[in-house]
Amino acid sequence: MAALDRLLSHDRPRSRWLAALLLLMALGLALAPFLFPGSKALGVAAKVLVFILLVASYDLLLGYTGIVSFAHTMFFGIGAYGVAVASTRLGEGPGAVLIGIAVALALSLLLSLLIGLFSLRVRAIFYAMITLAVASAFQTLASQLSELTGGEDGLTFRNPSWLSPAFRLVEEPVLGLTIDGRVLCYWLIFGVVTLLFLALLRVVNSPFGRVLQAIRENDFRAEAIGYRTVVFRTVSGVLSALLATVAGALLALWLRYTGPDTTLSFEIMLDILLIVVIGGMGTLYGAVVGSVLFVLAQNYLQDLLALAAEAAQGIPMLQALFSPDRWLLWLGVLFVLSVYHFPSGVVGRLRALAAARRP
Repeated sequence: MAALDRLLSHDRPRSRWLAALLLLMALGLALAPFLFPGSKALGVAAKVLVFILLVASYDLLLGYTGIVSFAHTMFFGIGAYGVAVASTRLGEGPGAVLIGIAVALALSLLLSLLIGLFSLRVRAIFYAMITLAVASAFQTLASQLSELTGGEDGLTFRNPSWLSPAFRLVEEPVLGLTIDGRVLCYWLIFGVVTLLFLALLRVVNSPFGRVLQAIRENDFRAEAIGYRTVVFRTVSGVLSALLATVAGALLALWLRYTGPDTTLSFEIMLDILLIVVIGGMGTLYGAVVGSVLFVLAQNYLQDLLALAAEAAQGIPMLQALFSPDRWLLWLGVLFVLSVYHFPSGVVGRLRALAAARRP
């Protein structure tokens, strides 16, 4: 128990139900290749993992530091394009992937530092608008530099041979599962996301993380007691950007493709905001819960509505209401209900209920 406590940086879920839910989700994601056979299910699990890292990195910025930024997808896209461009120009191989990630991280570091300088003079909604303008400009640039980025069509590339579907680690199936390059790629994503998530837990529970929370609550008071808030805000933005870059690289490795719609679109930014609100801001665990719930709803809500519409045959109004084409309507309804019943997010609500039961 003490080892687990250290692993979680002494930041326990603080709710039995939340601990059970997180354990169930972690086991489900770790064993997804065995539990959920099929390319779609494994693809959904991989997307969940990528979004856990992406949303957790944004929660460091929004939930812990109190900074609203709309440039997060830009760093997400930089990571994806870094891997794609390096793999198409330098050929398939781990060397090209590592070079692409290194260049993407360097570019994200530079851009996040430049954006962080805006916080010297611009705050709140004005800072958010600046980040939105920068992200929109970068998306336009990626669409127009077709010789480098593939334009609107994006880039398709090959992974290193040991991450390709044709690769076989062992010839015989293990517990009914063929350990091929696709499965290895999934477990690579799982391992990287797990390590970086635990590192983020360590960051937010360190003295540095406490200062970030103090800045979120009252930046003038934090400045008054001696903390250089601009430095802490900038470092928080840089860390968040670098983690988003890694998430983009992992998505590119999984899809073996990247384009403006898969990483740079404003819809992805809206998804990140929705997941943060659903899971709970300033918790990190909310990134896990919110990503699982949102991505599952996004991919399987249409299938559930199709079953409901089939069950409602003979009742025209209900059949039309449960039409799979209206899945976005139902997703919006579910989001409104979740915000109404869980204003502090799922994690915040479960923690509040657990605290209320304690004597």
